[in-house]
Parts: sequence; C-alpha cells; structure tokens
Amino acid sequence: MLKISSRVSIPDSDIEISAIRAQGAGGQNVNKVASAIHLRFDIQQSSLPDWYKQRLINSRDRRVNKDGVVVIKAQEFRSQDRNREAAMERLVQLIRSVAVRSKPRKPTRPGKKARQRRMDDKTRRGRIKALRGKVRD
Repeated sequence: MLKISSRVSIPDSDIEISAIRAQGAGGQNVNKVASAIHLRFDIQQSSLPDWYKQRLINSRDRRVNKDGVVVIKAQEFRSQDRNREAAMERLVQLIRSVAVRSKPRKPTRPGKKARQRRMDDKTRRGRIKALRGKVRD
C-alpha cells in the first residue's frame, strides 16, 4: 500500500514493477544484474479519486504518456531495492504535485506613483537620446 496522503493511498496491485538492466557505464554489474526498475501506473484503472486522475492526465509531465500511463524508470542506485524505493517515491511526488492547487492570479494595475515614476524615466531617457543628434550651430 503506497500512502499519498492521510485519505488517499494506492494498493500495490495498481502498480506494475519490473526489473530491467540499467543503461550506461558500470561494467560487469550493469551487464549482468537487472537492478533498474521500470514502474508503470495506469491512471484510469487505478483507485485514485476522479479529480486526481483528471489532473494527472491533464498534467504536462513527460512521464505521463498519451494512454494515461505513468512510466518511471529508476536506475541511479546499484541495488534493486533502493531503485524500487526511488521509483515509488517519484510516483508519490508526482501525485502529490497535482494535488496542490495554485492560487488564482488577481489582475492588478500599477499605482499612481509607479505610473508617474515610469513617465519621468521615459522623459529623462528621451532627453538623453535627444542629445545624441548632430551638433548644429
């Protein structure tokens, strides 16, 4: 059971984990041992609440493919157990990140003092540029 929050958790049956060989340098260990973890989590088939599902699918995260499946590959550690924990932690972070609602932006206008300061700067800059012209007698 993977705990997301106090009310939301994911059963282990919703998460598909497979061990694969890691990529990159590492010598014999990388070539012989399947220590990397490939985690797949189908959003639509999961037991998450509907608004979590909707926000995960609508997120622009590259780990969520067009079929609505979260694919995470963990291979930074030498042991399979640590890679499994890292993959699970990344899944939890991804789901928690869509749970946070951003504050709606309130449109604001600059104040009277800021507008006056901007106009003074424009006037000053214009005078400086006017002095760059040709010198006339």
